Amino acid sequence: MKMRLFSWFGFWLFALCSLPVTTAKMSTQQLKTFSSLLVLIPLPQLTGQSNLICSPQPIVALAGDDVILPCRLDPPTSASSRTVEWTRPGLDPEYVHVHQDGRLVHQSQNPLYHYRTALFVDQLINGNVSLNLFRVKISDAGKYKCFLPSLRKEASIQITVGAVSSPVITLAGIDRDKGGVVLQCESAGWHPEPEVLWLDGEGKLLSAGPTETVRGPDDLYTVSSRVTVEKRHSNSFTCRVQQRSINQTTETHIQVPDDFFKVQSSPSSTITGLAVSLAAVSIMLILLLVFFVCKQRNNRTKTKRSPSDERDTGPSKNPSGEEMESLKGEEEKKRNSATDSAWWPLVSRRRFREEKRRREESENKFEGNQAETIKQLQVQTQLKDRAQSEVQTLKNQLETKIRELQEEKTKNTNLEKEVKTLKQDIQMKDTQLQEEKKTNTNLEKEVKTLKQDIQMKDTQLQEEKKTNTNLEKEVKTLKQDIKMKDTQLQEEKKTNTNLEKEVKTLKQDIQMKDTQVSARDSGSDSGSGSSTEPPQSDGSWYSRFYS
Repeated sequence: MKMRLFSWFGFWLFALCSLPVTTAKMSTQQLKTFSSLLVLIPLPQLTGQSNLICSPQPIVALAGDDVILPCRLDPPTSASSRTVEWTRPGLDPEYVHVHQDGRLVHQSQNPLYHYRTALFVDQLINGNVSLNLFRVKISDAGKYKCFLPSLRKEASIQITVGAVSSPVITLAGIDRDKGGVVLQCESAGWHPEPEVLWLDGEGKLLSAGPTETVRGPDDLYTVSSRVTVEKRHSNSFTCRVQQRSINQTTETHIQVPDDFFKVQSSPSSTITGLAVSLAAVSIMLILLLVFFVCKQRNNRTKTKRSPSDERDTGPSKNPSGEEMESLKGEEEKKRNSATDSAWWPLVSRRRFREEKRRREESENKFEGNQAETIKQLQVQTQLKDRAQSEVQTLKNQLETKIRELQEEKTKNTNLEKEVKTLKQDIQMKDTQLQEEKKTNTNLEKEVKTLKQDIQMKDTQLQEEKKTNTNLEKEVKTLKQDIKMKDTQLQEEKKTNTNLEKEVKTLKQDIQMKDTQVSARDSGSDSGSGSSTEPPQSDGSWYSRFYS
């Protein structure tokens, strides 16, 4: 700006200083026109110099996205004809983007940023020198500088690059001690390192194990976490992965079927049922053992039937051996209990038979219950094995489906990223195409201008050649004239030399004549007399002198 101002004042100072010399040759109308031009020509803007301002806040971007590094001149000043340099300290070469003479200088650009940078060329006239960075990488994070050499202004800006991915929840196993299901959440491709949270269907935090973190060679983090969940009202659980510094959060939900929790509770109920059944069977075996012991005891005791019993029964058939033994046992019991009571009821044959029938039915029923219990136990065992087999099959199917679903999600995510990358490439190619078109248009204009200049130069060259030819002719003519003049001059010199010789000879002749005349005059004065007549002469020297 200062150089422009000095140049402007220097020009008009020179014009004003040369005005007295120039106005001497101007007419009155020309002086009026010159004065009007001085008034109409605007003065340059005498405002302060523009400052280069970039965003003071760090720019946060995600890997694969496009980002703008905002930077501008304030107050707005056109930067169309200026050189704009974007650099990153620590790179070799450090140039990220160099805009000069209206286009990008590829030779100076670092190869890491080839075809990934662009300026807003149509907004340079408004002082917008922001840099558009395409397909940001993790390695692009750092400090960038914008420099305008013509203004000697520099500003810096910081960029933070992050990477995120969706978490994947899988069924890791079954906790038989707690009767719950173990879920695992894993998410790969994060930067910086994130944290993992587990939530239930109501949004409450769940207590989970420590988060496992692995950092890959590409500086991306992979995190995983496990949690054991029990049956709840909704059986809905959420894995949330978040990174606060880049303000990014992703989460995945899972709905655990009730069958998984039922399978966990079924073994406990089965074991309880088995324990109860075994206890009942043990009690029944003990009762049977007691019954057989008592029976053996009764067989060993030999008693006779009471006469009163025979009277009560009347004429009837003799009882069998077993009946007699039973009766003897009953009588033995009655005798043993005679000390406690004064009398005991008499047992009739019919009552004895009913009692025997009841006992047989009880024994048959007991044996049937025992066989049925064993059968139920076998059925329960088969059902348990079948249920465990079905649960394992369902678990494998669920894991397969979850794995397929995650693979499909991953494929869709990759396809979305690829489509996004292709769109960015197309957008970048369009921008580059526009820049190339503008560059080609400028080059065509320059070529056209150069052609016109060349044509004009050819015309001037032809004119110069013609002028040179004419000058050569004139020089040749002048040389001939000079040569002729030299010849004439030589002749004149010779003539002048001859004339000088003749003049000298004439002078000598005159002097000699004068001497003779003087001698003659002196002789006549001293002689016999004087004569008034002039001396006779042939008159040749007069004729030569005057000729």
